[in-house]
Amino acid sequence: MKSNITLIGMPASGKSTIGVLLAKRLGYSFVDVDIVIQEKTGKLLKEILKEQGPDGFLQVEDRINQELNVKHSVIAPGGSVIYGKKAMEHLQEISQVVYLKLEYEEVESRLRDLVDRGVVLRPGMTLQDLYRERTPLYERYADITVSEGTRGPWAVVDELRTIMEKRRKL
Repeated sequence: MKSNITLIGMPASGKSTIGVLLAKRLGYSFVDVDIVIQEKTGKLLKEILKEQGPDGFLQVEDRINQELNVKHSVIAPGGSVIYGKKAMEHLQEISQVVYLKLEYEEVESRLRDLVDRGVVLRPGMTLQDLYRERTPLYERYADITVSEGTRGPWAVVDELRTIMEKRRKL
């Protein structure tokens, strides 16, 4: 049984919020990869994006996700982690990957400032374009998919805990 859980999904899908709550429920550590990137580079995500552009940022993100070496942790990488094949292979090796699925309208209503959040958007790309591009990638890498809807984080955490407990017993 893999000792970690990695949460993937669109920006604002609740990876950090649900991740912290799930870690508390399971007695795990919580790893916010965006913070790890900022600590290792000494820069904010938006600064890396501004200085290195989307491709440079993705290379930094891919490298740092590949280097993660944790146990009994809930890992919350950035929404763009799914562009890094090596990073995703590593995360699949060390964890169960959970896709926090959110309908487009809900993503749009939760997101405010994409630039300030450090969201990787190529020039001319809309949020809808990003959603359409990423959704099949999230689905491809997910071991488990949980549809959030408007249930709130605790309901999602309860569902995930139930799923994890059933998988442990198999």
